[in-house]
Amino acid sequence: MNNNVVKKAIVVSLLAGAPAVAANPALQLTGDMTVSGLSSGGYMAVQFHLAFSEQVNGAAIIAGGPLYCAQNSLAIAFAHCMGKPDAKPDLTAINQYLNQLEQARLLPGKQNLKDDKVWILHGTQDTTVHPNVGKALVSQYQQWLAPENLRFVADQEFAHHFPTDNSQGTACDVSAPPFIANCNYDAAGELLSHLLGELEPKVDTTTGNLWQLTQSQAASQLATTGYAYVPQRCAAGHPCRLHISFHGCKQHVAAVDDAYLRHTGLNHYADSNDLVILYPQAAPSAFNPHGCWDWWGYTGEQYISRQAPQLQAVMLMAKQLTTADN
Repeated sequence: MNNNVVKKAIVVSLLAGAPAVAANPALQLTGDMTVSGLSSGGYMAVQFHLAFSEQVNGAAIIAGGPLYCAQNSLAIAFAHCMGKPDAKPDLTAINQYLNQLEQARLLPGKQNLKDDKVWILHGTQDTTVHPNVGKALVSQYQQWLAPENLRFVADQEFAHHFPTDNSQGTACDVSAPPFIANCNYDAAGELLSHLLGELEPKVDTTTGNLWQLTQSQAASQLATTGYAYVPQRCAAGHPCRLHISFHGCKQHVAAVDDAYLRHTGLNHYADSNDLVILYPQAAPSAFNPHGCWDWWGYTGEQYISRQAPQLQAVMLMAKQLTTADN
């Protein structure tokens, strides 16, 4: 049996039993769950993919790096996972730790990844996360995926941002709030088509709604509210697929209002392709002033395991979507 068929069954089973939280109808989500993210959200997308590899079928990462790159150390994060030209993530040490987590059943087996699709984009002009870090992520995934399932876009002169083909963002050579840029490049369409296959053309104007969701796990250090973009057909009960999109640092709602929720292009494909886009929200704190996702250990040592508080909180949000009055 195809690995992703098994994953579909697991996702449908898991999403069926979630607590009610807010006043929205239950969605009929299929087992096709995929993730994406920018910067710290890219790191988080990889963490979510590996921690829930029985359920997640693919991941897209923009300007991110390998799983457990920081090795629970802010010093290593700055030295080898961000903008230094000599950054060199230690994949050997990382693999040893991942194997320990797998043996302890804190990560599922990496054989779950063999049929998954992964799309990685790293701009050549990115000085926030050096392209060498993105290349290390590619090397990491090459250990686990069939070559035809991995796509690496490394020839675009982008700064550190989410590139789009619309006029809502900054210049393409600028990395500045809201970290969404007008580059004449449709990253949303490129990543979704690799993860999901051939797509219907995106709509010019979205007609769905943003739902508010409670992010209730205090230990996760998330904002109190997360969001989901829900097309009208999905809200009416039509079967839809779930895509989770993790914002980058300084991109949460308190920092850039609804820019990341509305202007990456993901919602425009959601309307025409029956996709629900979940937008979890990190929150700034004394240890995390820019509202980044935890990719270095500020929530605890097991921040990449399936027990990690942020990963658990996001999966709970996904479950909420399938429950009436979620």
